[in-house]
Amino acid sequence: MSFVELLRHPRLSRLLAVRWSGQATDGLFQSALASFVLFSPERQANALSAAIGFAVVLLPYSLVGPIIGTVLDRVSRQRVLFFCNLARSANLFLVALLIFSGTTGVELTIVVLVAFGINRLILAALSAGLPLLVDTKSLITANAIAVTGGSVLVVIGGGIGVGVRALVDGAALADHADALLIIIAAAGYFVAALLTIRLKKHEIGPLQHEKESASFVQGFRDMQEGFTYLRGHLDATRGIIATAIQRGGLTALTLTALLLERNTFNDPAKPEAGLQGFGIALSIAGLGVFLGAFLAPYGVARFGRHRWIKFAMFASAFSPLILAASQTEVGLCLTAFLTAFFGQNIKVTNDALVQSKIDDYHRGRVFAVYDVVVNGAIVSGGLLAALLLPTSGLSRMVPLAVSAAYLSIAFIILRPTKFYATF
Repeated sequence: MSFVELLRHPRLSRLLAVRWSGQATDGLFQSALASFVLFSPERQANALSAAIGFAVVLLPYSLVGPIIGTVLDRVSRQRVLFFCNLARSANLFLVALLIFSGTTGVELTIVVLVAFGINRLILAALSAGLPLLVDTKSLITANAIAVTGGSVLVVIGGGIGVGVRALVDGAALADHADALLIIIAAAGYFVAALLTIRLKKHEIGPLQHEKESASFVQGFRDMQEGFTYLRGHLDATRGIIATAIQRGGLTALTLTALLLERNTFNDPAKPEAGLQGFGIALSIAGLGVFLGAFLAPYGVARFGRHRWIKFAMFASAFSPLILAASQTEVGLCLTAFLTAFFGQNIKVTNDALVQSKIDDYHRGRVFAVYDVVVNGAIVSGGLLAALLLPTSGLSRMVPLAVSAAYLSIAFIILRPTKFYATF
């Protein structure tokens, strides 16, 4: 099926509505958090605080990851989406209350951890359910639409957040403006919950499986089963590793961009200018994500999934060299665009590769493993970058290290003798 045919697909379009409404709201929510934590005049951003922020966003999946495969393979995924979106909406009202009062301590951290933990369950359910709506031949294109559309809408939602904040900031204190944004985000998640009602209870799975109750013990067993299953599908395993390293490097570059815009390219005393500059860089990266998804199906059709992933990894390795050579806003934007462009080719293609290899019985378990590995790499990439980056963000070491990591994956993990189609 073509892009247009899939967008009109009666079943897939309902899933896309849930995914995209939620991810647009994610962007709005995340822009409010970034503004409150990193771009407020009274708070000086540094590499460690920003890296900790990334870790806080992604840590929840490490905590709830083991149970997610269990839940998604035994409980109606439509019900998971409905109740999790409702819970996320209610949770954000508490986040808004804490931000309105200027709370920045453990209380806010715990509530935000809960919000992002719920989000990881929702995204895993959406990924696990998608293959049940389209045929195998359409998976590449369907993933390109779902993942890329969601990524672009996160950027758009973030841009809307910056715009709304600028409108209300003159009439309210900065923290109050951020609280208002989060209340709007709570409404967005409520809309996403309502949209799940259009899906039938078992339309996106699971199929007939054992009905053991979900628990962390069973969850760890299922995670182990997911790892064991992947041992028999080494091309999918290598694709997951490549995707994880690419995302980890992208996080390191994002951290670099945040510090450059906040403390070097703009006056540190005017954080709003830094926020706008960072938003522009993210928008350019979002354009790369969007265009990369359009290219992926054609690249796969011409060269095959495995060779296309390897090509995209090689191309990603050369993108950070631009920033290493020219630490300017132009160099940053070019690096952002190209790294996101080729990275999206890797992500979309590998998602379809994994989905096509895994039967529905194991799909929730394998995607739980997939997301835990990727998010672990993202957190590690941010923390390693924090050790190398000065507060100014001016450093050639980080882009060079990212480039070296990408080349190593392309030459070692994705070498043709090991990474090839098994059927």
